[in-house]
Amino acid sequence: MDTNYLADLRALSQTLNFSRAAELRNITQPAFGRRIRSLEAWCGVPLVNRRQMPISLTTAGQIMLDAAEDVIGRLERARREIEQNQTATASLVIAATHALSFNFFPSWINSLGAEAATHPLRLLSDNMEHCEKLMLSGDAQFLLCHAHAASPTPMRSPEFQKCVLARDRLIPVCGRDSNNQPLYELPGTAERPTPHIAFEEGSGMARILTSVLFNRRTDLHLSSVVSSHHAMTLKSLAMEGKGLAWIPESLARNELKESGRLVVAGGESWHVEVDVALFRTSAQLGALAETFWQLAQDTAATGMSWHL
Repeated sequence: MDTNYLADLRALSQTLNFSRAAELRNITQPAFGRRIRSLEAWCGVPLVNRRQMPISLTTAGQIMLDAAEDVIGRLERARREIEQNQTATASLVIAATHALSFNFFPSWINSLGAEAATHPLRLLSDNMEHCEKLMLSGDAQFLLCHAHAASPTPMRSPEFQKCVLARDRLIPVCGRDSNNQPLYELPGTAERPTPHIAFEEGSGMARILTSVLFNRRTDLHLSSVVSSHHAMTLKSLAMEGKGLAWIPESLARNELKESGRLVVAGGESWHVEVDVALFRTSAQLGALAETFWQLAQDTAATGMSWHL
């Protein structure tokens, strides 16, 4: 069977129209129709219900579409892996969350020494959701992010491996008054909830905080005033006195000094320990990426005990 037929079926499922699907596939409509009929002949059953408008996939068609998506995905991943293995000068591609791209990555990559400096490297900085998509699609070989065992993530074993590079923690911070006391207090009350500058729902940090803290503290009363994917945005708004935010301690450290504009707004029970972790797929990577992974593991083994 020609695997192009699988892509044809996917295009038809997206458009539910033979003419538009043929345009997507850059072939004529008669040729497209013949290819769909050839696929139906191979399956032995109709895949498309042509008696109604718009057309729809039959039950068999939906089953075949699910299989087609899986096969197309596997073939694309295989092609990328082959290209990586055959290209000795292939770049390393690391997807990293915004906070770690600015605050951790430069010093960490420098700590790997001269050997890492010889590797051509692309850093793709984005929010956690997009970084995960880059990993799952195979467009990045590594993911650098904050992680917690209780937080939901698609980066689970056995499909993915994890190397803990450092430790950090998420702490509640806010602006300080003239007496260097917090402008806002935890846990707040039902009548006067604490203004909360929050990570965007679904972001990596929000997942961690929700799983480890928010879902477990019935005494916590927060009122969201603004949300963002960017830890730097949360930090800036907290400095301006807009509310309280949980951000990485490593990001807040300078502003927590006596001359700074932030103060910790809660005791240890409100702090969340997190890992700074590097993820990779468990599948074999190219030689360059495998060498880099081993270097990252060796370096972590000698210096992982420190906090950021």
